[in-house]
Amino acid sequence: MTGRSDDTAPVAAKATSSGSATKTLSDPMQTVWNSLRQWWRDHVMADVDHGAVLKKISGESSMTPRYIFMTCMSAGIAILGMLLSSPAVVIGAMLLSPLMGPILGAGFALAEGKFTWLRLCGRALVWGTLFAVLFCAAIVFLSPLQNVTGEIAARTRPNLFDLLVALFSSLAGSYAMIRGRDGTIVGVAIATALMPPLAAVGFGLATLNWTVFGGALMLYITNLLTIALTATLIARMYGFRSEKHDGRTSLVQSGLVIATFIALAIPLGLSLMQIARESNGQRIVRDTITAAFTPESRVDQITIDWDSDPLTVSASVLTPEFRADVNERLSGELGLLLEDSVAVDINQYLVGTDPGAAEQAQLARALAEEEARQDAQLSARLKERLALVAGVDVSEVTLDRDNRRVMADARRLQGMNLSGYRALEARVAEGIDDWEVRLRPPLVTLPPIELTDGEPDDAANDAIALIGWAAQRTGIPLSLIGPSAAVQAVASELQDRGATVLVQSSADSGPILVSWEVAEIDST
Repeated sequence: MTGRSDDTAPVAAKATSSGSATKTLSDPMQTVWNSLRQWWRDHVMADVDHGAVLKKISGESSMTPRYIFMTCMSAGIAILGMLLSSPAVVIGAMLLSPLMGPILGAGFALAEGKFTWLRLCGRALVWGTLFAVLFCAAIVFLSPLQNVTGEIAARTRPNLFDLLVALFSSLAGSYAMIRGRDGTIVGVAIATALMPPLAAVGFGLATLNWTVFGGALMLYITNLLTIALTATLIARMYGFRSEKHDGRTSLVQSGLVIATFIALAIPLGLSLMQIARESNGQRIVRDTITAAFTPESRVDQITIDWDSDPLTVSASVLTPEFRADVNERLSGELGLLLEDSVAVDINQYLVGTDPGAAEQAQLARALAEEEARQDAQLSARLKERLALVAGVDVSEVTLDRDNRRVMADARRLQGMNLSGYRALEARVAEGIDDWEVRLRPPLVTLPPIELTDGEPDDAANDAIALIGWAAQRTGIPLSLIGPSAAVQAVASELQDRGATVLVQSSADSGPILVSWEVAEIDST
């Protein structure tokens, strides 16, 4: 018995010594941790009215008629501001957006383990999202402005910074709700920008631009999940939790939240790296091209196609000195700097050597480009207007930029006479001085030319002008039958108006009958 005790004594002593050492090492850390928890409970959580906070959040997180109405109005203002590239209007939409309520509500419901409340918040988010997207899509579909503006493009490439913005905003928003400082929510709503991404999703849906649609949807989902999950963590820190949740459940929830953040952060981080690469590459390209020319030169309109193989760089340079081998030399230099194969296409425009010549040429070029852009918009509107009145597709309208002429063949409209087609042409050309509009009418029956005492009267002169217009537009020859002297006089006038008169027949009396020299006409 004694020997056994002696044999085991060292072992027991060793175990006791080891346990004491471990306890000694962990005691300071545990003491600090317990002190921090106690301080947090006594000085931070003690004055939080959990019931009042939950009541307030739940009241703002359910779906009501007011919620749907304000969501649609906020969405409408957001898409109009983005189409007009007006940041002030977009900010106004953010202030009206009620989406923050159900997102924070979902975060607190998850912390509390109240899954019925969580389903209500999810229902409000789903319907609010659908209403916002469809309302924006309807506005864009009916709008004449459907270009991707800077405000829209800014919501199509989410990155890690967007996740951080949503994270910090959710921290501020959750704190404001818990501590009763609701005024901060206004600033949070602006920072997280929940509504503009949804408006961009609606734009992408209406225009079938899936790049805009997917990028904006990714940004919205990033903001939504980040705000909701961050709100869950903050709520747990302030003691919002279900009594049924044990430590293991809380640990699992925290792990899932962190895993979601990591899953979002990886693609967003890669996107941020790509944006940084492109920004740095843009700077390298500009500096390298600038260094290849004289100090008096000006580099303009640099375009980089990052998706092409090889990478394509194009630019315009206003320079007093032409460089013959600049494309090959820059391709090699940029290839080394960007560590990629690069194809360079530089358009060089010679300018004078006087001080400021390059700047003047650059300004003149910018003005010319702006005039060309406005002219292109005017010609596009002319095509659309002419296609509308002619009853044809825009692709059937011919645009002659050199002669500044737009032409189309009108469809036959029941009951429409020749004067009606001329009126349609005049309507399109109204207010357009430097473009010629030519609407080719169908070959309808031509009006007779009445004579008074063997001479055309005022009504007859109007008929001659109308027939001359139609013949000049169609290019079809005319046939005239009537009193010989009057026919010769009318034929001469029609030829002066650009018509071709092939047949002149005599008749003893009556009006001059005019017809097309073709086999078939439309008697309508």
